This record gives sequence, C-alpha cells and structure tokens, in this order.
Amino acid sequence: MWRIAIIDDDRQVLQGMKLSIPWEELNAEWAGEALNGSDGLAMIRQTQPDVVITDIYMPGMNGLEMIEQLREQEYGGKIIILSGYSDFEYARQALRLHVSDYLSKPISMPTLKSILEKALRDLEEEEERRVKQDELEQKLMMYEPFVEKEWVKSAVAGTLADSYRTGNLLPAPYRYWSETHHVVMGIDIVRDVRVSQLSLSDWNLFRFAVSNIVNEVAHEAFAFVDYTELHSTRTALVIHLQPDLSERQLQEQLIQLGVRLIDCIRSYLKLVIRIGIGRVQEEWKDIPDSTEEAFRAVEMKENRAAEGYDLFASGSEARIGQGNGVLRPVKFYLELAAAIKTSQEWQAERIISEFIERLEKQEGITPDYLQMLAGELWGIFAYCLYEVGMVLDDLYPNEHITKEIAGLAQPKQLEVWLTDKIAAISSSRQWRGNSKHRQAVDFMIQYIHDHFAKDITLGDLADKVYISRNYLSIIFKNMTGESFNNYLTRVRIEKAKELLLEKRMLVYEVAEKVGYKNVPYFSTLFKKFTGINPTDVIK
Repeated sequence: MWRIAIIDDDRQVLQGMKLSIPWEELNAEWAGEALNGSDGLAMIRQTQPDVVITDIYMPGMNGLEMIEQLREQEYGGKIIILSGYSDFEYARQALRLHVSDYLSKPISMPTLKSILEKALRDLEEEEERRVKQDELEQKLMMYEPFVEKEWVKSAVAGTLADSYRTGNLLPAPYRYWSETHHVVMGIDIVRDVRVSQLSLSDWNLFRFAVSNIVNEVAHEAFAFVDYTELHSTRTALVIHLQPDLSERQLQEQLIQLGVRLIDCIRSYLKLVIRIGIGRVQEEWKDIPDSTEEAFRAVEMKENRAAEGYDLFASGSEARIGQGNGVLRPVKFYLELAAAIKTSQEWQAERIISEFIERLEKQEGITPDYLQMLAGELWGIFAYCLYEVGMVLDDLYPNEHITKEIAGLAQPKQLEVWLTDKIAAISSSRQWRGNSKHRQAVDFMIQYIHDHFAKDITLGDLADKVYISRNYLSIIFKNMTGESFNNYLTRVRIEKAKELLLEKRMLVYEVAEKVGYKNVPYFSTLFKKFTGINPTDVIK
C-alpha cells in the first residue's frame, strides 16, 4: 500500500484533503502531516512516504527549501507542489528539484486524484524496473564464477574477443597474469573401454574428481594455477610462474608434477591420462600458443624427433614433452564443439572452412596428420552428442568411420567429410530438452560441484534458473539419467572418498567437509555408494 503525506500551513487544507482523497481507490494510506517545512522534513525522515504533497509558502522553512534538503538526502519519492501562487521562478526551481507536478490552489478533487494516480503509476513502474534490475544483478552475481571460468577457457584456447587481446583487458581476479610468465600442461583422459561405457552423470562425476585432484596437487607445487575444461576428454592446467625461475628448475618441477598427476589419477580414479607441456610464454595473450604446443606434445609419443624431452611414467601411456609449434587446433576444437552442442550447423561449417583454409597454407601436412585430426574430431562429435543423450555409434558403426578416415589424404577431403557428417548428425539429432534446459542442467551440475558442502536443494536451484521445481526435476533426470538428490549425494561421496584416501582427516571431519553433520547417516550413504565403510578407507 502506498503512503501519502501532506504539508501545508492551512489546517483546513490538511483536513479537507485527508477526508477527500479516495484512499481505497488509490490503494494508499495517510502517512503523516505537518504545518511547515521543518516539521515536514522531520516527519518525512521518520515515515518515508511514497508521495509528498506540499505547499511552498510556509513559516520557517518553506516548501522549496524542504524539497532541496530531501533531494540532498536522496529521498526517492514523488513530490507534488500545491501552491496558492503561480510564480515562474518557483516553478523553475521546482523543475530543477525534479518535482512531479506544480499545481495552483484551489484544485478540484478529480484533478488531484488524477495527479496522484499518475504519481503512483510512475512509482509502480520504477519499482518494477528496480526489481528487474535487482534480479539481473543477482543473476549476474550468481553467474559471475561461471562467466570467469568461461573467460579462462577462452584465454587458454585462444577464443577471446579481439577487444580483450588488443586492449590487454584482464578481469580483476586475473590481473596478476600481467606480472607472471605462463606455461600450459595439457591433460587428456584416455578413452578406454571403461571410460567409453560411462553414463553422462558418471562422466561428469569423473571430470569433477579429476579437477579436484589436479587443483590440489598443482597447488602443492605452484602458488598460482588455473584449471579449465576444454572439450571432450581434454583439460588444461595453466601454471603462472615468477620470471626469475630457472629453466632447469622449472623443467624438474613440471616433470614431478606431471608424474604425480598421472599416479594420483590412476590410483584414485583408475583413469589413464596423457600429459603434454607447452613452452613458457612471457605474455598472457600468448597462453594459447603454449596450449597448442602442450596438446601437440600429447600426440608426439611416436615422433622421436620432437624437441624437448620424453617421460613415460610407471609404464603409463602418459607422455610429457614439449611441443614444436606445429599447427594444433585447440581453438578450432573448442569453437566447433560449441557449434555442435548448440546445433548451429551453419556456424560449424564456417568454422571448418576457415580452419581448412589455414591448414592448406601449412607446410608438411601429411595424410597421417589429417587422419589424426579426423579421429580426434570424431571423438569430439561423439562427446558433444553424448552430453545431450545421443550415442554416435548408433548412427555410424566404428568400422565404417575407421575406413573413411583412412582414406583422407588432402585438407579438402577432410573438409568435405566433416561437413557431410555434421549435416547428417544435425538432421538426425533428437534433443532431450531444448537449449535453455541444457543450459539449466549444465548450470546445476557446475553449481553442485562448486557448492556440494552447502545445504543445496532443488527448490533453491529452481529459483536460480527460473524453472518450476517439479519441471526442473524432470529435466535434470532426463538429461543426466538420475535424480538431483542422487547426483548431489554421489558428488559428496566422491569428494569424501578422495579426502579419506589422503588420510589427513578423521571420518567426522570428512563428513562435515562434504556437507553432512550426522556422521552415522554419512557412513550409511558412503557404504551404499561405495560398498565399504568410511573407516575401512583410512585403515
């Protein structure tokens, strides 16, 4: 209900308006009254009315002086001047003070009602704009961590807008990048039989576990690191270095970190990873060059002529080596994956055409290299479709694809093959939910991974993505294959298992760390999901 206050040194005017204003029709109530500007100022400060009707000529402080002080104090309500004098200078001052209306006495009640209706209508519109602005700011605050992550991904892959690169613009949390050197460690999860058979929710859980391990191990070795998922099975760890670190010391630390990551991920998750390291870059804008080199190194295990060094850790297939600057399309992969996931066939064709044009200008492009590219791109296709509930093998048997890839010898052949496949895939895709729903579920999964230790409910997330709770539950289950609560529990248990394996914390400490205050309940859930008691892990 709106609140209206009246200030006038004529008591009859005060009483007349108080009795005559149609309060119910206006959805308004009497907020207070005063006989002069000084008392009016005090009353307004105390009651904070939405509308003030005031005279100008009053003893002591006049109406304009009162209004000026109100504006200085950032009073945001509507002010209507009702004066017995029509004075141009007063009207000019009223305009400067953003008065809603300047009326001369006497005034009819229908006219006053009309003026009040307009003022209240303006207040309603302002309130709606303010609410929308608040909602927008809340959404921006909520999405800020995810926007920052996308910024890091773009900076690492080389897909940042030109305005960032030419203007040397860095978001506040990453401004220290301008004072450090940078090296990228490319991490590729080997898609063996076990990984290929994972459900989408299981795969998301493994990616979450890998990010936990990489961040924790990397921070033990280096003070400043950033981890980002790129596409399919590939992620990147950016290490920010002090310029005075010697090359030999750095190589030793990177080798040790790579071996540790390989061992930890194999030990905790039973996953095999391959690792490549790019060259150190002095400028943050050159980080994508290090990324390209890192993933080129991943593929160089059969190329003994590569610069740098080799390391095969504990019989694994992981290789740590330095890249040689050969064209490595990390940016191309990332852009193409985004186009496929959003079903933008024309955008995918444009990205492919531009990349092939650059590829044709490169020297030394062999059929083997083209076939390697085709194989990796097919893996990206499979992963992108897998994320939206489709299995690429159902459309194209592996043996047919292998034969087609083996016949690629020229860049143009690769272009034709890719565009044909994308066209066929796009025409046959059956989305399990539209893009808005896909984005909502992606947000939910990331939010769970970042806030699993807090009290998260489906209702809370429904409010954040502006979808009803019941409908969101259906969407989440359709796209992930399991309920929201089950997925949240599995994330918590996975993190708990990781903490228990470190043997640094007691069971009750681990339970609290992952969001459970009831230790017996945590132990019951842990055994249900892992088959063993948490105490058995730390023995």
